Amino acid sequence: MNLIHRHIFANVLLTCAASVAMFGFVVMIGSAMKDLLGHVLAGQLAVDTAVHLVLLTVPVVVSYALPVGMLTGILLVLGRMSSDREITALRSSGLSVAWISAPIIFLALLGVAATLLINFEFMPRAKVAYETELAQAVRQNPLGFITPKTFVHDFPGIVIYAGDKKGAVLKDFWLWELDGQNRVKRSARADTGRIDFDEKNNKLVLTLQHVQAEVRDDKDPENFSAVHGAAAMDQATFDLPLQKLAGTGAIRVKQKWLTFSQLMGAWRRLQQPDPALSPAQREKQQMAVQLTIQEKSSAAFSVLSFTLLAIPLGIKVSRKETSANFVIGLALFMGYYFATFTVGWLDNHPGLRPDLLMWLPNLGLQALGLRLFYKLDRS
Repeated sequence: MNLIHRHIFANVLLTCAASVAMFGFVVMIGSAMKDLLGHVLAGQLAVDTAVHLVLLTVPVVVSYALPVGMLTGILLVLGRMSSDREITALRSSGLSVAWISAPIIFLALLGVAATLLINFEFMPRAKVAYETELAQAVRQNPLGFITPKTFVHDFPGIVIYAGDKKGAVLKDFWLWELDGQNRVKRSARADTGRIDFDEKNNKLVLTLQHVQAEVRDDKDPENFSAVHGAAAMDQATFDLPLQKLAGTGAIRVKQKWLTFSQLMGAWRRLQQPDPALSPAQREKQQMAVQLTIQEKSSAAFSVLSFTLLAIPLGIKVSRKETSANFVIGLALFMGYYFATFTVGWLDNHPGLRPDLLMWLPNLGLQALGLRLFYKLDRS
């Protein structure tokens, strides 16, 4: 690799790394806000545990950020070089676009290899570890679901409120049971109560003292004149299941979270006759495994596809302003993943071969990129 190649390689590498870091950080923060912030504020997750969980998302976000980071980085570097007339000077010296692009193609191939490794090994292991640790952390502090002076909507069909909470003891406690339209159909209020975790049955048990209960008309719960009557009880018990909130302690591993060896093992098992599966069911499950493998592979090769497209576009844009290059990169990225998601919707139609259709966005980008390459080199 000569001096010019090293110069181009170093500039593209540093800019692409910065772009990947930027996109990855945005996705990582969004994921943390969505999945972890509520648990942290409720006291169910310690800060150090939350930080560790965020770090476990790095392979996941990198697998998405690397293609768009490569695209944006190449557009930025070549756009700057073109606007500074560096590309013009190199081509005036008799160097072809292909020769100038050689170090960038080499970097893209390294990106493909890295993304394959991430998609088939690091990302699945990190995702399973993330889900397992999150479920265990939440289950270790199930009482944290009740936050004082907060209307808690986490439990399906129920809203609860506690004016004060000290350990397992609650004060000024309210509970509202809602119908399908989120209208109150029953309510209960207690001066004091206690909350306990039934680990065997995976539920919270509320034991309330001196309870005032109210039952409304099921057909017209908003008609306060039709209240059936208020009842007073010395003690009442309510169960709050945690299955939908904290799981059962064991996570269900999705097919996308399987490593390459696990996917191949699933494929070999489906090749064997199974009386419990009909031929149609077995064909669908086989297609699901094939689709996962092809989706992970095509996502890795999208790094090369975006590179082939970004090189002629970056040279042709020829602007110092980075905003134009950024918008182009983002539009291409969104279009690619929209097409990929559209193909993924065909997973229940194995006859349409969605596993092969998954490569169409890649082939389209590569065909367009090679055509632009040819036109640029002839100009």
